[in-house]
Order: sequence, then structure tokens, then C-alpha cells
Amino acid sequence: MSVNRTELIAAIAERTDLTKAQADAAIAAFQEVVIESLSKGEPVKITGLLSIERVARAARTGRNPRTGEEIKIPAGFGVKVSAGSTLKKAIAK
Repeated sequence: MSVNRTELIAAIAERTDLTKAQADAAIAAFQEVVIESLSKGEPVKITGLLSIERVARAARTGRNPRTGEEIKIPAGFGVKVSAGSTLKKAIAK
């Protein structure tokens, strides 16, 4: 089972005595901060939970799976998410 945004908002609102609208605003603000930080190349670290960082991907040669033709994939950026120690311990049970 996965938790979608609506379920996450409801759970946060219930645990923090916030309204659902306030919880939604908090999640939206968190999302904006993460995007802004990663866009600037700055990592986001929530000690114990996770760290998110932008990583560079080098240009490379790939293959079109339909035709087998070689294609050039330009350099770009990706996102790396790493679990923190508290999260790792919680899922190991």
C-alpha cells in the first residue's frame, strides 16, 4: 500500500492539530524548498530521515530499443535520495 498526497495531508493534519488546508500548505512549502535548493545545486538533508541531492550525469551513448540504432544522450542532472539512519532502522524491523 502506498500513501498518496491526500492521505499524507490527512495524517499530518490529524497528528499536528492543523487543518487539512494548513497541512497541504506545509507540504507545498516543503516541496518548493526542496525544488529551489536542488535547482541551486544545494543538497537537502533531514537528519535521520533522508538526504536529497542533485547529481550530474555525463553524456553517453545509448541504444534505441526498437531499432538498435545508437543515440547520443546529452549530459544532464538527476536526483539521488538516500535513507537516513532512523529510516533504515525503522524499515529493518
